Amino acid sequence: MQRPPPEEFVLKETKPHLGGGKVTGDKLTSTYDLVEQMQYLYVRVVKAKDLPGKDVTGTCDPYVEVKLGNYKGTTRHFEKKSNPEWNQVFAFSKDRIQASVLEVTVKDKDLVKDDFMGHVLFDLSEIPKRVPPDSPLAPQWYRLEDRKGDKVKGEVMLAVWMGTQADEAFPDACHSDAGSVSGMDSLANIRSKVYLSPKLWYLRVNVIEAQDLQPSDKGRYPEVFVKAILGNQALRTRISPSRSINPMWNEDLMFVAAEPFEEHLILSVEDRVAPNKDEVLGRCAIPLQYVDRRLDHRPVNTRWFNLEKHVVVEGEKKKEIKFASRIHMRICLEGGYHVLDESTHYSSDLRPTAKQLWKQSIGVLELGILKAQGLMPMRTKDGRGTTDSYCVAKYGQKWIRTRTIIDSLMPKWNEQYTWEVFDPCTVITIGVFDNGHLHGGDKSGVAKDVTIGKVRIRLSTLETDRVYTHSYPLLVLHPSGVKKMGEIHLAVRFTCSSLLNMMHMYSQPLLPKMHYLYPLTVSQLDSLRHQATQIVSMRLSRAEPPLRKEVVEYMLDVGSHMWSMRRSKANFFRIMGVFGGLIAVGKWFDQICNWKNPITTVLIHILFIILVLYPELILPTIFLYLFLIGVWYYRWRPRHPPHMDTRLSHAESAHPDELDEEFDTFPTSRPSDIVRMRYDRLRSIAGRIQTVVGDLATQGERLQSLLSWRDPRATALFVIFCLVAAIVLYVTPFQVVALLTGFYLLRHPRFRHRLPSVPLNFFRRLPARTDCML
Repeated sequence: MQRPPPEEFVLKETKPHLGGGKVTGDKLTSTYDLVEQMQYLYVRVVKAKDLPGKDVTGTCDPYVEVKLGNYKGTTRHFEKKSNPEWNQVFAFSKDRIQASVLEVTVKDKDLVKDDFMGHVLFDLSEIPKRVPPDSPLAPQWYRLEDRKGDKVKGEVMLAVWMGTQADEAFPDACHSDAGSVSGMDSLANIRSKVYLSPKLWYLRVNVIEAQDLQPSDKGRYPEVFVKAILGNQALRTRISPSRSINPMWNEDLMFVAAEPFEEHLILSVEDRVAPNKDEVLGRCAIPLQYVDRRLDHRPVNTRWFNLEKHVVVEGEKKKEIKFASRIHMRICLEGGYHVLDESTHYSSDLRPTAKQLWKQSIGVLELGILKAQGLMPMRTKDGRGTTDSYCVAKYGQKWIRTRTIIDSLMPKWNEQYTWEVFDPCTVITIGVFDNGHLHGGDKSGVAKDVTIGKVRIRLSTLETDRVYTHSYPLLVLHPSGVKKMGEIHLAVRFTCSSLLNMMHMYSQPLLPKMHYLYPLTVSQLDSLRHQATQIVSMRLSRAEPPLRKEVVEYMLDVGSHMWSMRRSKANFFRIMGVFGGLIAVGKWFDQICNWKNPITTVLIHILFIILVLYPELILPTIFLYLFLIGVWYYRWRPRHPPHMDTRLSHAESAHPDELDEEFDTFPTSRPSDIVRMRYDRLRSIAGRIQTVVGDLATQGERLQSLLSWRDPRATALFVIFCLVAAIVLYVTPFQVVALLTGFYLLRHPRFRHRLPSVPLNFFRRLPARTDCML
């Protein structure tokens, strides 16, 4: 039995105060019932009018400063404008409020010192409270006052209220803990956001033939192939076996395309004129917007495309069309496949691309991202460690990103998100990252968001309509070993809308039917998945604010297919764990046969006799036994979602050199002597695997040689034995044969020999093809 992981790496159940503890029917507790309620002071700065001129020119460059104790926020400033409009919202966490007065000051931007133009003061005890679904608080005009409390020229339009994170102003608000962040780009980088993955299609290009090609050298047989390029993807056909100016291929090329279709499919027909020299015989560009889309296996119509030959004239490309060379193809966008951009072991979406083929949803997944504790510091600030952390969650095509909590090792997000569920056998992934693009950290262009940890939750392991509140350890594998980076507190609920539909899903294929009717090869799927992840990461990194490439690749497990000694060991012991039950049954049966416990052996004899005399009871007995085992184990069913197991992953026992190899780049960047040592180690392991595979092949070849007459005496003995056995079994009732065979296997040890049995001796003497191996 495998030892449990250390206590610090174990999942822990928590008891958070969800939904503010209310049992009311308002929108707050119904929409935000999986998070702890957080109170905020909201200040909406709308605009100002009639501001006095402070400069020599009689104009002003106004901006507003909102100050509450030690926290303050500032709007952008306008050049030479006395009636500016800002429409910005500031949010101050009630937990951090240490003042009793809110000060809203209008200032004039100046080179030396900003001029005071007037302010408005609010007593916090008199600020109204707003709870959705109340309508937003209407902003009002307030006359500016000087520091003595006298009215001065100018008015500012404001709305001030107390609310929670359920307020619609929350996502776009500038938070008080982001006061050290400057610039609109940096502020955009810390706000919460919802992203959608681009809609991905498989593009199938069936290259059939070309006609009337014109190679430059008419005296040789052309070696023609077709090269197809879509964005960063490039594929080519084999060289046509019909070496003529009318070559044929009938070959499929598969690409990944994303809506909106930005790139054209570029096809070029090329002639291999020399080992490293190809001559372009013609090109064509095909916009994907006009390509046929198919939902099933019915073929689309083929089309002829004209090829254009280009020549360079004075630096410009000009078309040279002397005759119509053309290419015959069948091109379609496959809507019946699911484009895999995640590892198949923990996919969050299994639907086909075409929306017409989607089945109705079976439920709703709700995720409350509460807080994190004990995060590892990622940088130093004022002599102490700190972290600017945010969370990313992905399920289906929807990605969410929480706001970044600045300068905190115990951030509280308390944000709640919802997804539609179409298949229970899917996985939601939640990652925690440190924002490396604040405080001017990305000026060099090489700053990256550092990984803090990741959590995966498989929906099929959750009971419906139950709220799971747990603290998940954030575990990251470093070259120095596994490291706990902190803990994240989550609340998860899977609500099923139709139990019948969900049960029906368990009888359906995991992937759309096109994956089984016209399957793609393993190498094709690997290549297409790589292209899909590249497209998704590129598109999301172009969003505003961007979801960085390193974040997307970590969430999609881009490097999970690379070789790892640690992972190979873990998978080997997983296989041994699977066969552990069979091995245990074998040991138990061996004890029965050797009469270790005579009472149990006698009971097995009685059961065996009953089953032989009444064979119709065999299958019902087996299924009844399985039913009873399942009912018995129900008492000890798992009450928590599964989480990453460091012992199962062999993360704790991995050798430092194995981890260094796992984190090595591809191709390798290590010195030659280390690469040589690792290569020799790999050869040693492969040699052992080779021996095991050879032994399995030997046993199979011995079975084949029973009737092959490779050993004439052995085959003759076996054939005679088969004839005698056929006659004996024909005249003897089956129940008698079964009883005799069972009693022989269960015979007492005093009637046993320690030497191998006769059938085993005979089998081991059979010839195999090992003699023919070089």
